[in-house]
Amino acid sequence: MGLSSLHIIGAVLTLVFIVCIGIFSGKWVKGASDFATGGKRSGAMLVMGGLTGTVVGGSSTIGTAQLSFNFGLSAWWFTLGSGIACLVLGLVFVKVFRNCGSETIQQIISKEYGMKAGVITAVLGALGMLLNLISQLLSFNALLLSVIEINPIIATFSGIGLMICYVAFGGILGVGILGIVKLSLLYFATIFGGFFALNLAGGFFVLYDTLPTEQFFNFFARGVAVDLGAGLSLVLGVLSTQIYMQVILSAKTDRTAQVGALLSAFLIPPIGAGGILVGQYMRITYPDTNPALAFPRFIIEYFHPFFGGVALAALLIAVTGTGAGIALGISNIITNNIYLKFINKNATQKRTLLVMRILILFTLMTGVFITIANLESIIMGWGFMSMALRAAVLFVPMCAALILKERVSPNYIIASSLIGLGTVIVGHIVGWSTTFDPLFLGIGVGVLIVAFGVFAHKQ
Repeated sequence: MGLSSLHIIGAVLTLVFIVCIGIFSGKWVKGASDFATGGKRSGAMLVMGGLTGTVVGGSSTIGTAQLSFNFGLSAWWFTLGSGIACLVLGLVFVKVFRNCGSETIQQIISKEYGMKAGVITAVLGALGMLLNLISQLLSFNALLLSVIEINPIIATFSGIGLMICYVAFGGILGVGILGIVKLSLLYFATIFGGFFALNLAGGFFVLYDTLPTEQFFNFFARGVAVDLGAGLSLVLGVLSTQIYMQVILSAKTDRTAQVGALLSAFLIPPIGAGGILVGQYMRITYPDTNPALAFPRFIIEYFHPFFGGVALAALLIAVTGTGAGIALGISNIITNNIYLKFINKNATQKRTLLVMRILILFTLMTGVFITIANLESIIMGWGFMSMALRAAVLFVPMCAALILKERVSPNYIIASSLIGLGTVIVGHIVGWSTTFDPLFLGIGVGVLIVAFGVFAHKQ
């Protein structure tokens, strides 16, 4: 799909604007605390920007249109699950996170169950987050390759370059500021695109009459257990992910954090709806196209060239922001739970900031090599798997540390994390994921192990 000069101008101007904001946001960063939590001075809009800027990425946009091309309405579970997660985050977990005295989820676990439990969950949680970085890089590749002829390896490194500009200078403040800009651009690209697709199709009822109803207008087209599991993996995965806790901690007050989270819960689901309409329209109009290219091809075919360039840049920024937020979260986990505990306990703020930035670069480069080896894989598969693994590793131990204080032995917590993770992985390997989401089993096994630990402790 070729680009006109107006496409290129619109895209380049938008990307230059984003890069400048990312670099400029670094002026407020004086040390590691500013980088990780923004000095805890963010308002509700920055909290909203931070949450939406990292939750809404390639899976919510390009990946949703891709899945909608094949399964229609059930592709909404990613953004619906993300919205529900932000709702639960705002109503339940804001005060819990802000009053626990920890900066990472692993610190919550290690305070209650010891350093061994903290380190194991830190490493496994970081690996789960890394899988989501791969889904963002795959989305970036799909988008870039749809508009220009470029080597996939070069495309992947280009994505890393944008992610570095997004987060390596301003940290969590940069993520929040750019998240607000990103959300505005995505609303233009997805909501306008969805209404445009609906109009081109001749209205909703034309889509409904043209496409097979059971496959394309069914929330559970892939099976009730599979799609509910996908939604559950998003809810539990978001609640178990470090970057979202960092955003909550960056707020000025509990009330500010709650308002930002609730705004996110309201604003995220419509983005998925727009992607679904585009995917369904492209299924009718271009049934032989690559599903991963459905959204970018729609933009190039039907948007005004200049605004099409802006919309393509918005999709690139969506991918970039989520990937950058993931790298920041992994960096914070490793810095606080490994570097500051085992390598340099007396590190200065400047030294810690340097380490965090180096870890961001290392994380992104690791993601590059894994992505290059899996260029033909399904984008949404990595996203759902990432959320499931994070939830299996962290959600039960985190809740136990917050609720069951001094009621269960650390060994049961470690076992719940390891066996829960193993159950999810085995479920995907043997093919259970085609009939139900193995996350159900992973969480169930973790809960049973902790419950048995509580009973043993009483005895």
